[in-house]
Amino acid sequence: MSDKRTLYLVATPIGNLKDVTYRAIETLGQVQVLACEDTRVTRKIFERYGLPKPRVMFSCNEHNERHAVNLIVRHLDEGSDVAFCSDAGTPGISDPGYLLVQAARKAGHRVEVIPGPSAVVSALVVSGLPSHSFVFLGFPPRKDGQRKRFLERVAALEDTLVLYESPHRIGAFLKNALEVLGDRRAAVVVEQTKKFEDTAEGWLSELSARFEKEKVRGEITVVIAGNVEKLVRPKYQP
Repeated sequence: MSDKRTLYLVATPIGNLKDVTYRAIETLGQVQVLACEDTRVTRKIFERYGLPKPRVMFSCNEHNERHAVNLIVRHLDEGSDVAFCSDAGTPGISDPGYLLVQAARKAGHRVEVIPGPSAVVSALVVSGLPSHSFVFLGFPPRKDGQRKRFLERVAALEDTLVLYESPHRIGAFLKNALEVLGDRRAAVVVEQTKKFEDTAEGWLSELSARFEKEKVRGEITVVIAGNVEKLVRPKYQP
């Protein structure tokens, strides 16, 4: 194997392309091998900032992750630095990434993060809920019963809960959250950094009623207060 090379995990904008960092642009413009969740999405950054296209560019997503990881390690072994980015935000956060990090380190290569946007942190901050301790839960299960059991496992935590949800299931999720967690303070953050960004903040009972009727589009991050007395209505009856 050649000298140790570097795998760069590059955070990309979660919506507004102006949110990309100088280091991200510099890294994407210099590497000769780029793996990304969807090449069509990442090309928008290259077009927006006039970056030269890498010599090799291919996808690494949930459908081909193991094959792509092997390919990335092969490029590292052959002497090329490689950058990896997901469609939006920081790689590895509810996206492919951790298997790649393990494989690259096992092969003896460096791993470096180029930090930047994260929908989790942005939503937590804008929610106005306690941010000193939080738990990120990714996407909840799609089915009602599994979703309730998923919420029951975290019902006693005092940490703020942060998760992603589909616009098609947000109403059902909030209803289940109200039933399992009780009436807590919460926020539904839609389309962060984009033109129609919106944050709906209130009690889960209010948000559940609103999103049962209101249709939304785009990316959604939900933030729910932990099991803290002042942030839960004690006598709520579902």
